[in-house]
Amino acid sequence: MRKDEDMTRLGSVEELNIYRESILAETDPNKICVRICMSGCRAYGAEEIRVAFNEEIKEKGLEDRIEIRKTGCHGFCSRAPVIIVDPKGIFYQQLTVDDVEEVVLETLVKGNIIDRLVYVDLKTGKRFPFTRDIPFYKEQTRNVLRNCGKIDPTNISHYIAQDGYSALTKILSTMSPRQAIEIIEKSGLRGRGGAGFPTGKKWHFAQIADNDTKYLICNASEGDPGSFKDRALLEGDPHLILEGMLVAGYAIGAKAGYIYIKAEYSLAVERLKTAILQAEESGLLGENILGSEFSFEIKVKEGAGTYVCGEETAILEAIEGRRGVPRPRPPFPAQSGLWNKPTNINNVETYANIPSIILNGVDWYSNIGSERSKGTKVLSLTGKINNAGLVEVPIGIPLRKVIFDIGGGIPEGKRFKAIQVGGPPGECIPESLLDSLLDFGSLETSGSTMGSGVIIVMDEDTCMVDIARFFLMLAEDESCGFCSPCRLGTRQMKDILDRIVAGKGEDKDIELLTILERVLKDASLCGYGQTCAIPVLTTIRYFQDEYKAHIHQKMCPVGRCKINYNL
Repeated sequence: MRKDEDMTRLGSVEELNIYRESILAETDPNKICVRICMSGCRAYGAEEIRVAFNEEIKEKGLEDRIEIRKTGCHGFCSRAPVIIVDPKGIFYQQLTVDDVEEVVLETLVKGNIIDRLVYVDLKTGKRFPFTRDIPFYKEQTRNVLRNCGKIDPTNISHYIAQDGYSALTKILSTMSPRQAIEIIEKSGLRGRGGAGFPTGKKWHFAQIADNDTKYLICNASEGDPGSFKDRALLEGDPHLILEGMLVAGYAIGAKAGYIYIKAEYSLAVERLKTAILQAEESGLLGENILGSEFSFEIKVKEGAGTYVCGEETAILEAIEGRRGVPRPRPPFPAQSGLWNKPTNINNVETYANIPSIILNGVDWYSNIGSERSKGTKVLSLTGKINNAGLVEVPIGIPLRKVIFDIGGGIPEGKRFKAIQVGGPPGECIPESLLDSLLDFGSLETSGSTMGSGVIIVMDEDTCMVDIARFFLMLAEDESCGFCSPCRLGTRQMKDILDRIVAGKGEDKDIELLTILERVLKDASLCGYGQTCAIPVLTTIRYFQDEYKAHIHQKMCPVGRCKINYNL
């Protein structure tokens, strides 16, 4: 496949289509390609392994026969570092530099499979040499993640070869802005950032706002403990996000967009900036895109990492150069947002869904997911689980299937205890509710949502009172302090939990916690304060016996809390 430097500025939709055809014509589907994760796997030596592969292949004169491709996250993070060898799709895991020579000689040259490097299922002991057969992958529906781990995210021609920017050409050639919005409305796509607000409706509000200047924002301020799916998308397929933003900008009538991202996501920032530069040089961003009347620019705004800037009005303050604190609503951003202009804000995963919906249509998308919630959800699966990683599943899948079929169950044969779904504002769900469906409707019954898509798995050694305390510590630390219910309420709840885990709790403390949770829910200014006590509420609901053990018996049932027994 050709390199980016071969790319020329495209002046029309037809030129982009011709360029895509030329890429595909030059691509040899039978050429050996080693795809190596250069995202999270870097922490496990992936860069050193990549260099070793290149050196070994050069030494043996195999450069014309074998391609070593750096990609984004393959998803199976607990088996890092991983590679996939195409065209057969051989999956090797937990590689070291010492394995490289053998892989080149045995697999790349002779076509043999090295048994000791393939994945072994921990439940059955069965070996799975091919990616397509591994339960972790087989049970997923990878639509948003279809390019992650497959393409080089720093090479725009890789994205274009995978129908990249075809959704953009489709709307520019055949659709009015209103028609583009109608497709998103009919698809049933809901925001993937937390609240689950209908995306098409949000776009419609911005589109009908009476103002010649409008803005678009991508919320990449991912801050939930254990969440990494937005970072993985930006590192593995940045052009997908840019294309989704281009479609949204065209639909609402915006000419400029911002990606607000944490500065500590250095690799994601680097790859985003590279993708933006490539798109500008190719005529896919900037003035008169592909020779049309549509012009759009995208800038990256690096944030300081404060959690509250995940709230959409706090992002507006931060981009405008002020301290990131929420604004009172109304007016909503679609009415008066960035610099008091109508502004549409969606998160990374929401924009990542847009191109495939435009290309494949409403019927295709509506057939994925549940009756109430359409499409797929990308999950960060972490905690006490065998197969931790980046997962994409149809909405409506039972939680039990995610944990035990895809996730492979609990390590060391220990007993499952609970999962915490959706980040700090999410529920702590016991085993008795594991047959609940992962969708907006099922999880909204207690005021929770799928949120960011993080699932933290806990085993029998977890103290649920201590877990509640952990999330309240986070809530207190990350509260912006702008409104007193959140600023004071989180501290009071954390102080009560401190007393309980220290063996100083009283019966009235449980009631006080539930009262304070209602105050935060009813009186806080933004969604952060309104939902941050849900982990406490649900641990009281489902694990009240553990609270009572701390209060009455002055003991932690799992021996986690350092209780002063001499009280």
